[in-house]
Amino acid sequence: MLNDFNEKLAILAIRYALDVKPGDMILLDGSEIANDLLKALFIEVLKAGGHPTVQCALKGLQVARLRYGNDDQIKFISPMQKKGVETYQGYLQIMADYNRQKLSLIPPEKLKMSQSSPEFIEFMGVFQERVSKKELKWCIIPYACDVLAQDAKMDTEAYKEFVYKALHLDAENPAEVWKQIEIEQANITEQLNKIDQIHVLGEDTDLTLSVKGRPWKNSCGHNNLPDGEVFTSPVENSINGHIRFTYPGIYQSKEIENIRLDFKDGRVIKATAEKGQELLDSLLSIENTDLVGEFAVGTNYGIQQFTKNMLFDEKMGGTLHMAIGRGFPDTGSENLQCPIHWDILKDMKSEESQIIADGKVIYQAGKWKI
Repeated sequence: MLNDFNEKLAILAIRYALDVKPGDMILLDGSEIANDLLKALFIEVLKAGGHPTVQCALKGLQVARLRYGNDDQIKFISPMQKKGVETYQGYLQIMADYNRQKLSLIPPEKLKMSQSSPEFIEFMGVFQERVSKKELKWCIIPYACDVLAQDAKMDTEAYKEFVYKALHLDAENPAEVWKQIEIEQANITEQLNKIDQIHVLGEDTDLTLSVKGRPWKNSCGHNNLPDGEVFTSPVENSINGHIRFTYPGIYQSKEIENIRLDFKDGRVIKATAEKGQELLDSLLSIENTDLVGEFAVGTNYGIQQFTKNMLFDEKMGGTLHMAIGRGFPDTGSENLQCPIHWDILKDMKSEESQIIADGKVIYQAGKWKI
């Protein structure tokens, strides 16, 4: 069954997620670890009539730049990267790694510098603008490598099977499955788009926020594979109360555990963590990272195991996640210049966990009531 993993994922990513047309220029951003998947994607782009370009990361280069580079070198954005974002019709990133702890000895200030420079903010601004105008299609997909399997506490073959099923590659026509998910989730977003005020209750959580005038989006396999969530960007100054995230926050492979955030008028006024407090403080010190850019509910009940990989974890049915920092143009966010968009996950399966919308319970114990 798993022998066709690369071929079926390539077809799903290129034909369904990116919907590559003849003449489209597609940037394939991957790693030497995922060489076989990169090749399958390259071939599928060619079959679709597109023009593939491969950007392949080699082991150790990111660490070397952060360790030995001066400030200007750490902030530098390659003209080739800029060209891809400015002119290509599609961008596909493969999530794979050789060592998830490779950045553990890099000082937080260097990590902050690499993603908060004016150069990086400008780069992300161009990316977001072209995406919002539908000039650039993008998608992130996984590669079942040893390191990600280890994070998920599985052997590699079991992890590959987990990924295979999460992507619905076990279906005769995976794209049709994702199209059906799109239809089902459209019913949820239709109801959510009528809501003004949200109240979240749960373990160490009592949080209110406004989503008035902020459209909800149906995430169903076009930008992430696997997928399964509905999300929006809350009104920036509307968030009050506190929330404790029950899963570790993962930032550039570093874990921040037992995070609690207190909000007043939209901004984080207190942030604590049992582990990783220094990194948490460093992230929140970046301008406008103390605002919330995303409020989302996971809808993929086929994913029930925390794997330390947000591509999967934020989709888990029975969870919600919030992202501090940058929001999305198409959800009405006014926080678009912040370089950070960092998702943090909370389990909502306990009986007392609720999402109340305009005074009515719409979600309880990990299940929708609408």
